Amino acid sequence: MTNNNASVARARAIDTIPLGGLLIGLFDLIFAFTFYGLILGVPLLRIFQTVAAGVLGRPRAYAGGVPTFLLGILLHFLVATCIAAVYYLATLVLPVLLRHPVVSGLIYGVVAYFGMKYIVTPLSAIGARGTLPRPSILITELIGHALLVGLPVALVAHRSARANNGGGVTRFSEPAESVPRESRA
Repeated sequence: MTNNNASVARARAIDTIPLGGLLIGLFDLIFAFTFYGLILGVPLLRIFQTVAAGVLGRPRAYAGGVPTFLLGILLHFLVATCIAAVYYLATLVLPVLLRHPVVSGLIYGVVAYFGMKYIVTPLSAIGARGTLPRPSILITELIGHALLVGLPVALVAHRSARANNGGGVTRFSEPAESVPRESRA
């Protein structure tokens, strides 16, 4: 008889945070260029200058040209890595996140969206931005964050936890033998 309540191995920070941050950054960058740039018609430079505006303020960021665009991309990946780090830390407190990565990841992406919109951005040099965007944009942004921010980091953490428990290595809280105690003679 196996113990279904056995703890899940922990994800490794060295896997989850850098790889999660890289994937979040890449997927969200592609989303931003596609949705805001191609669909909504926002100039491509302006997209990541707006990220840089969180540090520089809008006037300086928008006047900065390519250097502030590049700063915005750098800050974008820094924030993506922070989002991955927060998810990793959450898995230490809530191991259920590792057992149900798809649901957890989709929910985390939505939580990350609202955290950025209503906590991080208002505290930045951009400041409070007022009400929610129109429904079509809000729904697209929420779906984008669920699928392209939360889900990748959750799957990376899940994979890391499985690898951390794989290859015949058992958790310190489990018996070292692979045969359950009830099966031994």
